[in-house]
Amino acid sequence: MTEPPSERAATFDRLYAANPDPWEVETSAYEQAKRDETMAALGTQCFASALEIGCSTGILTERLAPICERLVAIDVSAEALRLARERLQGQPHVTFQHGEVPRDWPAGRFHLIVFSEVLYFLSADEIVRASTLARQALADDGKCLLVNWTGPNDLPIGGDRAVDLFGGQGWRVAEHRTRPNYRIDLFA
Repeated sequence: MTEPPSERAATFDRLYAANPDPWEVETSAYEQAKRDETMAALGTQCFASALEIGCSTGILTERLAPICERLVAIDVSAEALRLARERLQGQPHVTFQHGEVPRDWPAGRFHLIVFSEVLYFLSADEIVRASTLARQALADDGKCLLVNWTGPNDLPIGGDRAVDLFGGQGWRVAEHRTRPNYRIDLFA
């Protein structure tokens, strides 16, 4: 028997059903620039295996796919995953998983783990647990990339605090980039 969807999953499913691009990720110049900066932080490296937490409709997934031999993308919203699958159809090296991190952490070792615009939707305890799971799942030479909105929000945890909680679990900072309203942190 499967567990019923969480309140978070139901909220995001309603959000995506009402508007397939609720944050204008596909059309906003700000979001495009942030994706470009995210990809720039990864450099020219290719990754044997990657995990994207909170893939949403697959817009960043589409950018990550060419630099990954295998990419697992997970999201709490079944509706967002439906849209992501449509976007990336024909790319068999990309697989999608419906689940809620940290509870449904995917099995496997990864050379890249990406948390883009997702950590502050978690509780402090969930962020710490996700950090621990990411460290355990990351290959020895792997990278963990965090992208976080730092402007005001109506959530209990802001982007800067989310990074502090995540990074406080023994990570080494490889790179940090601050831009207006967001930050990118690359951990090793």
